Amino acid sequence: MMLMKDVLKQHAEELGDYQAIVYHDVGWTYRTFYNEVTCLAGYLQSLPLQKGDFVGLLMENTDQFPIAYFAIQFAGYVVMPINTKLAPPEIAYILNHSEVKVLIMDEVFQETYEKTEYICQQVIMTSDLHNLALMAPQYRDVTMNPSDVAVILYTSGTTGHPKGVMLTHQNIYMTAELWSEPMELTSEDRLFICTPLFHSAGAHVFMVPCFYVGATLIIEKAFSPKQIMQQLSDTKATFFFGVPAMYTLILNHDLDESHDVSSLRLFGYGAAPMPYELIRRLKEAFPNVKVQNFYGQTENSPAATTLLDDDALTKVGSVGRPLAHTEIRIDDGAGGALPNGYVGEIVVKGPQLMKGYLKNPDETMMALRDGWLYTGDLGRLDEDGYLYIVDRKKDMIIRSGENIYPIEIEEVLYQMPALFEAAVVGVPHPVYGEVPKAYVRVKEGNTVSEEEILAYCATQLATYKLPYEIEFIDELPRNASGKVLKHVLRH
Repeated sequence: MMLMKDVLKQHAEELGDYQAIVYHDVGWTYRTFYNEVTCLAGYLQSLPLQKGDFVGLLMENTDQFPIAYFAIQFAGYVVMPINTKLAPPEIAYILNHSEVKVLIMDEVFQETYEKTEYICQQVIMTSDLHNLALMAPQYRDVTMNPSDVAVILYTSGTTGHPKGVMLTHQNIYMTAELWSEPMELTSEDRLFICTPLFHSAGAHVFMVPCFYVGATLIIEKAFSPKQIMQQLSDTKATFFFGVPAMYTLILNHDLDESHDVSSLRLFGYGAAPMPYELIRRLKEAFPNVKVQNFYGQTENSPAATTLLDDDALTKVGSVGRPLAHTEIRIDDGAGGALPNGYVGEIVVKGPQLMKGYLKNPDETMMALRDGWLYTGDLGRLDEDGYLYIVDRKKDMIIRSGENIYPIEIEEVLYQMPALFEAAVVGVPHPVYGEVPKAYVRVKEGNTVSEEEILAYCATQLATYKLPYEIEFIDELPRNASGKVLKHVLRH
């Protein structure tokens, strides 16, 4: 089978002068991109490394990220992107656990790296990559087995230590194929990405599928609600991806009609559910732009289901139907399938499933069983085969024997015009065992009382589901992929 190495070589030959990457005023054609990747791979091959050794990336979003990402794989090594938002002890754990040999790093992280007290065989600064590629020995082509590990991605570690997810060359290629079809990606597309490329979604739902079809990747370092419309206009982007919180910020910012975003055809979202009210407002503000939800986990590359624009307002709360070559089942706890409408653990099967967790056979056996990935997400399928995420297994609240799914309460809170965002967690209670606690952030210039929030919730929810406590906060804690860190809220 073809792998991404073959695809990029083909694009360099057939789409040579077509734009592959745009980063501010820097541009790379498919020819210059491929040449830079192979030259840097040649340099990496001159280092005292063995095939399959790990090379870490501690890099922000720049044009150098995709170059380094592919050069490491071309050289025969395994690329290990690291979450730049992590604290030194968290990075130290990843470096020690993986025994990474070489680290490619932005200068801004020098102090962070020194605090880890981990000694790499070699540390390469991002600013030196181009010169090293220019002076590199001739690149030697490497035979890659589709089942060889290509990428290690450490999960965000919302509980305990993060686990190193091993993804193969076949996983990466198949994920690009699986996503490019429902997104209707073509070489004419211009994908604007400002979410972190070190994250599985940034890398494998957007960056790699973009290169798979020969489209243009527009890279921005970070999301700016004040500048995003100007950026989308200036770059003639056709596709923007953001987490729901980003769309909330966009819609709560004055939308200047002077910005020409007529090129836009698709808004993608993921990492968290998009409330009905937010989808409705987004489609109202941008009537010519489709919206699409993406669902998956790092352990499935990530690729599981997608909700297309046609269903955005009719299948509210759903993450859609399975991608091609992908099966979804609701597990009954004994390896069987639950009927439609029943809640159980979501399990996934397909060519995008990870090889396993690095140095963790016990967790691998728990997650991968009989060819299925046990996701840890609770969900249900409706009569049309659409999947609904009910919650993380660990997030479910049990109040006096009644199951409460925080997402149900969050959906109601998001309907309140005065609230900017909300999150619900379970907290201990001496009588009921657990009760829901809501953390809410009020929109600037608005006021709302705890009594008003509870009164509205009482019109929408069963009494046992009502928040037992409401806390007003300035901001919800999130990880780099935009997911709310509920374990932080619980403590």
